[in-house]
Formats: sequence, structure tokens, C-alpha cells
Amino acid sequence: MGETKSDEVLDVSGLRVERGRAVVLDGIDWRVRPGEHWVVLGPNGCGKTSLLKVLLGYLTPSAGTVRVLGDEYGACDWRDLRHRVGLVSSALNASVPDHEEALRTVVSGARAQLDLWGEPTPAEARAARAQLRRAGAAGLADRPWGVLSQGERQRVLIARALMARPALLILDEPCAGLDPVARETFLVRLEALAREPRGPRLVLVTHHVEEITPAFTHALLLRAGRVAAAGPRAATLTSASLGKLFGADVRLARRGARLELRAGV
Repeated sequence: MGETKSDEVLDVSGLRVERGRAVVLDGIDWRVRPGEHWVVLGPNGCGKTSLLKVLLGYLTPSAGTVRVLGDEYGACDWRDLRHRVGLVSSALNASVPDHEEALRTVVSGARAQLDLWGEPTPAEARAARAQLRRAGAAGLADRPWGVLSQGERQRVLIARALMARPALLILDEPCAGLDPVARETFLVRLEALAREPRGPRLVLVTHHVEEITPAFTHALLLRAGRVAAAGPRAATLTSASLGKLFGADVRLARRGARLELRAGV
């Protein structure tokens, strides 16, 4: 796993993002420490995607400081940092050619490319097959991207993200578009990854509490570009906090080891 230069995986202080006259994020303070897995939760339009773009270096802050794995935004080459941060997002789907076999897609993660150029080396191919097995997708190695289901694609993208052995893995609404069975299969794999002693720290971005598996230790709640709550899961994910977050009368309940949000009760 990649080395960090400080004790904190993420350190965001006073982050503000403006687009024209609109304030997209305002006064965001957030820290992720070793051993923590975070969920970022909020309604549509709350600023989740903009926060991710800042962390990945695709959106420039208007104010504040952002440190990822010990490197400060503006004081290092963010392109190099992306080699140590994995991303799983359905937004990547359109960038993978339909004819590309899953094995090549996974190898592209080691080279920080999409649409792999050149042939994988024997070592890259072995490593890619190992990551596909780890993601529960060993049988997909030779199948082209265009024939994979959405659930299969998400497992391949996890394998791709792990090829560079990232210290941080960001999952941007990874269950979007998955059918119920595919979603549960994906979440089981995600929970296993979170439990790996030498695995990456996870940040899961979602607006569904049902997708928060037990391994996630902390939560950041965003509403209208501001932090509504942040901290340990038990103190942050409550019926009261989620009612304010979504502006509705809701009750948080347990369904086995997972959570469920019930409205109008």
C-alpha cells in the first residue's frame, strides 16, 4: 500500500469552492485518519461530487487547504498523487472502450491510463488476474467491456483501482444502476475489502444509508455545501441528524447488520 507523509489520510480545512456567483462548498473541515473508513452522505446537489473533484485535483479550491496522503494541493504535482488514490465510479464507464478485455482494463490502473496502450507485461497480467480474483471477478478476465453487466463492471473497476496499491480508495456512488442482487454482491465484496488489514482506507460517497456496511467507522453529512455533521458513525448517523439532512420526518432502523431509513414514521 502507498506510503503517507503524515498521520492523516485526508486533511481538509476551511475549503470553499465558488463557481461564478454560486458557492458550491463552504467552510468544509474534514479529517480522515489511519484505521478509519468514511461514508459521505447527503441529498442530491449537496456538494458530494464537487468535494470529490477537489480531492482528485479536478476542481480548484477558492479558499482553504486540502492535504491528501500528506501532500498539499498547490504544493505538489497532483497527477503523481492520483497514482496513490484509487477511484471507482460509474462515470469511468464511458472512457473504457467496448472492445477492451477486462484484464487490460485492470492493467490500465497500474499505468494511470484509460484505454490501455500497448500490451500488458507478464508481471502486469499476473497482478491483474490476482486483483480480479480479489474482486470476485476472476472469470471476467478475457471478456470485453461492452458485454459486461453493470455489476461486473464495478467489480472490474475495483480491481483496476487496486492495481496501483492505493493508500486511499474513493467509491463514488458505486451502486448506481445496479440491480438488487448485483448491489448486494458488490457490498459484500466492499465489506471484505474494508476488513483487509493492509487494504486501503475507504471513502464511500452515497445518498443511501442502506449501502453503508458495518466496516465504515465514520460519516460526513453534507447539506447545501456545508458540513451538517461529521464524526464516529454511531454519533453521526442518527434519526435526528438524517431528518435534518434530508429535510423530512425519518427514522433510522437496523436491518440485520445494516441500516435502513424509513420516511414518514
